[in-house]
Amino acid sequence: MSKVLASLRYSAEHEWVDASTPTKVGITQVAADALGDVVYVDLPEVGDAVTAGETCGEVESTKSVSDLYAPVTGTIVEVNQEAIDNPAILNEDPYGAGWLFTVEVTEEGPLLSAADYASANGGDVA
Repeated sequence: MSKVLASLRYSAEHEWVDASTPTKVGITQVAADALGDVVYVDLPEVGDAVTAGETCGEVESTKSVSDLYAPVTGTIVEVNQEAIDNPAILNEDPYGAGWLFTVEVTEEGPLLSAADYASANGGDVA
């Protein structure tokens, strides 16, 4: 069963956010497991504005292409070049080295606790 980290908050669209400033964003292990082998990642660029609930990129796997949705509103501060260069890292370490980008947050979208996300999507809270 997929791991859901208790220290993070989650969007209904399977993105996670941490409590750092700027806020780090990634996809959940639930999403990575459902996607299968990730082969391509399209991320917003530094300086781009993102809006909570709106698409801001794509994750492509051997099975499908899925939109990334911004879980927060703000400005992109940094993108994870390692995730772009080695998309498989999203499968290997979605909560660590597989983070996607950081955002200087001006507003949060609706976010779920780890327990609520796990209850809705499966997974073990760790």
